[in-house]
Amino acid sequence: MTTTRKRSDRQPAQRLPVARVCVDVPLAHLDRPFDYLVPAELADDAQPGTRVRVRFAGQLVDGWLLDRVESSEHGGRLAYLERLVSPEPVLSPEIARLARAVADRYGGNLADVLRLAVPPRHARAEQAATTPAAPDPAAPDLAASDPGIPDPAAVDPDVAAGGPGGDTEKLLAELDQGWRDYPTGAGFLRALAHGRAPRAVWSALPGEDWPARLAEAAAATVAGGRGAVIVVADARDLERLDAALTAVLGPDRHVALSAALGPAKRYRAFLTASRGAVPVVAGTRAAMFAPVGRLGLVAIWDDGDDLHAEPRAPYPHARDVLLTRAQLADAATLVAGHTRSGEAQLLIETGWAREIVADRETLRRRTPRIAPTGDDPQLARDPAAATARLPSLAWEAARTALKADTPVLVQVPRRGYLPAVSCVDCRTPARCPHCAGPLALRSASSPPACQWCGRIAAAYACPHCGGRRLRAAVVGARRTAEELGRAFPGVPVRTSGRDEVLTAVPGGAAVVVATPGAEPVADGGYGAVLLLDTWALLTRADLRAGEEALRRWLSAAALARPGAAGGRVVVVADGGLAPVQALLRWDPGWFATRELAERRELGFPPAARMASLTGTPEAVADLLAAARLPDGAELLGPVPAADDQERMLVRVARSRAAALARALHEAAAVRTARKAAQPVRIQIDPLDLF
Repeated sequence: MTTTRKRSDRQPAQRLPVARVCVDVPLAHLDRPFDYLVPAELADDAQPGTRVRVRFAGQLVDGWLLDRVESSEHGGRLAYLERLVSPEPVLSPEIARLARAVADRYGGNLADVLRLAVPPRHARAEQAATTPAAPDPAAPDLAASDPGIPDPAAVDPDVAAGGPGGDTEKLLAELDQGWRDYPTGAGFLRALAHGRAPRAVWSALPGEDWPARLAEAAAATVAGGRGAVIVVADARDLERLDAALTAVLGPDRHVALSAALGPAKRYRAFLTASRGAVPVVAGTRAAMFAPVGRLGLVAIWDDGDDLHAEPRAPYPHARDVLLTRAQLADAATLVAGHTRSGEAQLLIETGWAREIVADRETLRRRTPRIAPTGDDPQLARDPAAATARLPSLAWEAARTALKADTPVLVQVPRRGYLPAVSCVDCRTPARCPHCAGPLALRSASSPPACQWCGRIAAAYACPHCGGRRLRAAVVGARRTAEELGRAFPGVPVRTSGRDEVLTAVPGGAAVVVATPGAEPVADGGYGAVLLLDTWALLTRADLRAGEEALRRWLSAAALARPGAAGGRVVVVADGGLAPVQALLRWDPGWFATRELAERRELGFPPAARMASLTGTPEAVADLLAAARLPDGAELLGPVPAADDQERMLVRVARSRAAALARALHEAAAVRTARKAAQPVRIQIDPLDLF
């Protein structure tokens, strides 16, 4: 009887190279490279950066080939690579090193980070790019909408490296025009063009064409022979940045990378960057790991937006990934926005970065007239201003703007019609009789329905007083649009939110009701911007409530016309509150300094480092028992979390951050090695601490 031996059981007849592979297994105790022999038939194509399939623990799993060496330190018998998924090197050494640093920073696994960094393979897109099929005469011409991936061999090396011809000083003189309102802006561009690595926090002026400014920074970097990565929060911002980069750099000089593109287009854009065909990559947080040759600049717009936080393990933030990447690659850094986060302020106060701001005279010239409705003079004129949803000052500002044939923007923090209702008689919040979820009204004629389970509660009766009438507890964007339509008859009223986002508004009288982040840009700017229901932002049980409120207000107010051109902003809030004061003076740096000082005093991020541990009480206690926490670690909690789980916070000084992440990762490895049944979610510096 003949026994056939598996290839993984054979001993090599000659010395074969060894591949170090990161296996795609999400277990903390397996977070290290494993050695495999490279069979002769794969020796040419199985190079570092390629995807492979390997036999691991009796199963065939995916992996990334990190390196090839002559021998292994493993004393036992090595298995062979089972097969090569593709000869395309999708993982560059720079990104592999960055992924390891990010995994260590967040106490996670390298495989989890690589899953975020490298998009899933799309074989048809890859094959079409490598060996284009013969054109089909009957097929439509898609070249205009999908130009495909240039052949690297056909790309001019100087162009691919990002070194344009012509006089650099002449180019800089053109680019400087957009930065002339910032005293240190021109110096930042010149440093980029001369190959240096400046680090800056930029506070953009109201009405600033920020996509054009970022495109000019990328162009200066390209002029210095290096590449750039620019990250924005959402697809709407990416669309504007994409158009600006095309206008400044020219066609086919950058790619836009976003998870919303779909598998084929996203992978095609990724390959374009990976093959060095373009020097600039722009995108949403999916682009923070984008491969760019000779990286010279990383930039992020509006780093306080929670969309920059990755919701998948190990939960990295795009800002921190880009800062780490800049440090590793000795690249320039630009943290930009109308507002300033506590993390950005910390970069300035520690001297790691310099600020780019306009002088006060320029700021006064560009800022709209901003007024609150809750200060004493306004209350003396309108006693109802403290309780009215649309006080007379806001109504008058909107009417004046509409009479001047300019659009009006109304920002409301909630979408929907009436997203929360309560009993008319006793004011008790209305809850679903089946699941206790909040009841809401989707329109003026619809019955109340549960926000959680979707059940209709047409016969709702208050369990406390028996009342059957409901009142609005929170007013949404659609109800606000309905009310404004009655207040300004004959004026078109449009809404912009998560379900339907307007990208632009033509000039002329119109009212746009938008939720934060969905405000469209108006041609020529808005004549008036009204900030309603500010209490919903300011009263949130969140460490960043004030910072987030100011970020949303400044982003909306920046769309107004300058005060000299009639632009007005009305915030329905008390003018004595610190975020409102920062808005009135348009001074996000002052507020960020104040917030950072308070967080230092209280020991909250970014002044300290915190880890959030969420799981069942037994699992959290088990992980903490296995963790060798650094000296000075402070435990806060536990507090209840969702689904009968609890949450524990671990706080350490910033100097102990690496030791904390390492201790938690090692404790997680102990638990996975023991095959613990209940997982614990580990998050370092989460945005939501409460």
